[in-house]
Amino acid sequence: MEITNSTRQTIQSGANVLFTDTLQPCVKCIKHRAGSGLVTLRGITNQCNAKFLVSFHANIAANASATTAMTFAITMDGEPLNNTTMLVSPSDTGAFYNVSTQTYIDVSKGCCVTIAVKNTSGQSVVVDNPDLIVTRVA
Repeated sequence: MEITNSTRQTIQSGANVLFTDTLQPCVKCIKHRAGSGLVTLRGITNQCNAKFLVSFHANIAANASATTAMTFAITMDGEPLNNTTMLVSPSDTGAFYNVSTQTYIDVSKGCCVTIAVKNTSGQSVVVDNPDLIVTRVA
């Protein structure tokens, strides 16, 4: 499933990136409601786990007065996955920087996991053209 948002948005500290458009839906094992930042991965499998590859990329920029590092991370059930942390130290206010990360997530048979992309920095950040791709790999 690929979900995007073509509208530039300002994400407050601790808030999730919002996605409005589902380009390639997968209604059986991946669920997303337009306008939400949450995606549900479902463990529909005959094996012990369903495995998903989650990839995110976007352009981000600091707000007018920001000078500290901007960080985002993929979250699983609200907890940031540290191996997915994306960090940018802005050198020019208003300049956009590209961030990207990916990770594998296992979902136990019969269970669900909620993922999102969260602003984990202490400031609001402008996000442009976020793209989240979730692929069921096993």
